[in-house]
Amino acid sequence: MRIFTRYILGEVTSHALIGGALFTFVIFMRDMGPILELVVRNSASLADVAKIFLYMLPNVLTVTIPMAVLVGILLGLSRLASDSEVTAMRACGVGVLSFVRIVAIMAAAGWMLGLVNTMYVAPKATAALLQLEDSLKDSQASFEVQPRVFYEDFRNYVLYVQDVRAGSTASLWHRVFLADLTQPASPLITTAEQAVVINGGNQSLHMRLRDGQQHQIAANDPDQYNISTFGEMDLPIQISTQDDIHLGRSDSPILAASNRDLLVRSRMAGPGNNGADSRAALIELNKRLSYPAACLVLMLVAVPLGLSSKRGGKSTGFVLTIVLVFVYYTFSSIGVALTRQQKVPVILGVWGANIIFALAGWMLLRQMARGGVTLHVFSSIGMGISKVVNRFSRKDPAHDLHALHSSAVMRARRALNSRFPLILDDYVMREFLTNFAVVLLCFVMLSLVFSFFELLGDIIRNRTALVTVGDYLLNLIPYMIYQLAPLCVLIAVLITFGVLNRSSELTAMKATGTSIYRIVTPVLVVAALIALSLFAFDQFYLPGANRRQEALRSVIKGKPAQTFLRPDRKWIFGDQAAGEPGRIFYYQFFDPDHDVFANLTVFEFQPDSFVLQRRIFASSAHWDASSNQWIFEHGWQRTFSGETTASYQPFAVSSFPDIRQPPSYFKKEVRPAQEMNYGELSHYISDLRQSGFDTIRLRVQLNLKLADPLIALVMAVLGVPFALSMGKRGSLTGIAVAIGVAIAFWVVSGTFEAMGNVNTLPVMVAAWSPDLLFTFIGSYLLLRMPT
Repeated sequence: MRIFTRYILGEVTSHALIGGALFTFVIFMRDMGPILELVVRNSASLADVAKIFLYMLPNVLTVTIPMAVLVGILLGLSRLASDSEVTAMRACGVGVLSFVRIVAIMAAAGWMLGLVNTMYVAPKATAALLQLEDSLKDSQASFEVQPRVFYEDFRNYVLYVQDVRAGSTASLWHRVFLADLTQPASPLITTAEQAVVINGGNQSLHMRLRDGQQHQIAANDPDQYNISTFGEMDLPIQISTQDDIHLGRSDSPILAASNRDLLVRSRMAGPGNNGADSRAALIELNKRLSYPAACLVLMLVAVPLGLSSKRGGKSTGFVLTIVLVFVYYTFSSIGVALTRQQKVPVILGVWGANIIFALAGWMLLRQMARGGVTLHVFSSIGMGISKVVNRFSRKDPAHDLHALHSSAVMRARRALNSRFPLILDDYVMREFLTNFAVVLLCFVMLSLVFSFFELLGDIIRNRTALVTVGDYLLNLIPYMIYQLAPLCVLIAVLITFGVLNRSSELTAMKATGTSIYRIVTPVLVVAALIALSLFAFDQFYLPGANRRQEALRSVIKGKPAQTFLRPDRKWIFGDQAAGEPGRIFYYQFFDPDHDVFANLTVFEFQPDSFVLQRRIFASSAHWDASSNQWIFEHGWQRTFSGETTASYQPFAVSSFPDIRQPPSYFKKEVRPAQEMNYGELSHYISDLRQSGFDTIRLRVQLNLKLADPLIALVMAVLGVPFALSMGKRGSLTGIAVAIGVAIAFWVVSGTFEAMGNVNTLPVMVAAWSPDLLFTFIGSYLLLRMPT
């Protein structure tokens, strides 16, 4: 019995560790980008980023530990059942309760680990994370200003710089335009040929301006206009408090509370809130106990389902894992939401999912011991999945292997020819595509479950129709396919060649004289086709699906109908031809439907310098389509010569033919990069850059639209040598290797992308370096493989 115990525990524990690592990786992937950007902005050291990951991990493990126990039991027992090992064990006298007792050892270990995590480690980590967030706020003042971009993140200031030269301790700016908006109707304008800028600490910058002017006008009297020049002037600027990167959850303060604090708060109602604080504390305290207990109740359901999955094997186990995780956390989230709305008692709402699964597990165990219809329905899932998989895969492996041996000479001759594809190529491609499709399907389903959990509270609170939720999830699938396909290529390569190696089919292929490079060629060809398909997918279908899912997400979140038009942008740099003056437009209101400005000011600069030569103000301006020009009303025009006003001309109605920007120039749209294809994004960037908007992130995304699809081919090149070096250790080892390689790639890729976003690296380098680096590593390892 001890041998059986060690064997079964080893099987379920290995699957649990891999499953837990996979689930944790999927959850962490969503927060990796903002965290890595802290490093490249010098807002946080590598030690701080390591602390952030470490402090976030316990809250993630609160969810993934029960999932790991569930997937370990289902996949482990499903594998034993599919190989008839469960039948052999039961013939030796190992009953259902014996399996429960053995598996309960791992479930109890998961429960104790989860209990320590939720009761002690997670609150401490959340409190430390909050302290770290506060300490990072000041360090984010090291602000890298980009050239030809309007910055409105300064308190009461708008900044525009034509050229920036960043240094280690200071930055040198050329041709600076600074507007003090303490009085928005009459901003104080400062221009300078250059400025030396250093970090002043405490969310501030210290500027030393040189060779500049200041223009000031009285708000109630346009005749009072003052111009002053300076050779050198010091000016501190306070950076406004920006939206911090939310490293924790929205309810993180209560997550950081100690158990004693929660217990005290749960016994006393808060003043004026009808005990809302007391109820929230009681809910959190029960959640810390109920989530670890999920390891035990999920074990009761997983054992009979795993033992009955005789036909589907691991594929059935993985599908059942996703279904059970979805059902459990749906019941749990609904119960917690009803509890917060005071519709059900706290104990029933928080522990309801555990009670339901405990009863279901007890019934399934009884039916397995006595025989029943319910368990037979679950076991038939394996047969259905097996039929679907076999429809795309080979029908008789033994026959294929025999055919491979019988035609050895013919294959060897054909392998020397350039004809493609051969029978061997078709065989390898079918294996690879089958594994790719199954893995992609499982990953998309898993991601949909996580997305549904994220929105479940909003769905209940806003009473969103299930049709809307289903439509959102359907439109989310294309984005998930695009994001997950490269990782699925890597796993499919590792599984395909791992299985071929374990079954000695790879040895048989090499015995025909076929080089290992020729064997992997069809997989690389298919990976290249997948990369091209992903690019085409992003060009023609994905942007529309992303727009639809973002609109539906706003509905689920209870947000108003979203518009991408931003007429509230008040500063725009006009297009400037060679030898013509540059212009900055400032307005307090713009009606894009009727093409009307309110309180419009035009600042005109000399072509060869940044000296203000003319300033136009109009209380209103509208576009005249017949003459194709703007009609300015109730305003004035000033021209300048050095420190003096050369002319002052008030007007009731006037037009300026040299101002040729049409209304469409001012109707800029804010559109995320994922909602445009390559051509649309390229045109959008050109349009925004001309108007003085920050486009550095968009230019990184433009290059990533070409680089990201190629990750599928990079993963194939990288996966082949790892798969061939695994020997006969099986697909489970392949998945473990895939997780490690994927983590390494996405950390490197996210770091380079973040460095590109803050202009630390050139855009091309930031987007393409991860692909080139990992392609080189994969090619080097592949060339070193014995052929």
